[in-house]
Amino acid sequence: MIVAMTDRRTYGDPCGIARALDLLGERWALLVVRELVLGPKRFTDLRSGLPGLSPDVLVQRLRDLEKAGVVRRGALPPPAGSRIYELTERGRELEPVLLALGRWGSRAPLPRGGPQLGVDAFVVALKTLFDPSEAGGLSESVELLVGGQRFHVVVKGKRLQVVRANGERADATIQGDTRSLSAVLWHGRRLSEARAAGDITIEGSRPVAERFLKLFPLRGPARPGPTAVAG
Repeated sequence: MIVAMTDRRTYGDPCGIARALDLLGERWALLVVRELVLGPKRFTDLRSGLPGLSPDVLVQRLRDLEKAGVVRRGALPPPAGSRIYELTERGRELEPVLLALGRWGSRAPLPRGGPQLGVDAFVVALKTLFDPSEAGGLSESVELLVGGQRFHVVVKGKRLQVVRANGERADATIQGDTRSLSAVLWHGRRLSEARAAGDITIEGSRPVAERFLKLFPLRGPARPGPTAVAG
């Protein structure tokens, strides 16, 4: 059940879009959801993924999203026992909405001198820009090591599945920070140059890794200014 927020102004419009914005339209709310798309996080991990968000505002957004039935609190199993935040079933329904919004926003230019993508934002950008037509009949797996975090990515049947690394064996492993990977994927830097500089490393099948890095093209007409990416 979605609980109405009585301490905030609403649009007072019965349209579903307006009612969704009543729940999710506050600044940072959707980005908090983005940070939870790939799985539960501790408060400190959420702060790390949203460095421009103050702790007080993050607390308020999490409280708002809990009231809206989008986020719930939980705990990691012993011995860790840390408090975590995760999306509810209704919250997980927002993923295709976020991906569509990111796909639309990827056509807009980035502000000059903007910060690099966070790790989860980068991985969500991959999900956003994945092109099934480029995948063809591929059936391959890649382990991504980004910013000290591991993700297992499977391309199969023109579908992309991403989970935090679960120990499964992959056909190739690609390691780099989000700036280096973004430069190769979306800003025209040659993979060979990034590898020669040590910014990106590849283990396992190099052809698999090279094919994988071609599955996320930017869409839409060129726009003035630096090319943007989703996420």
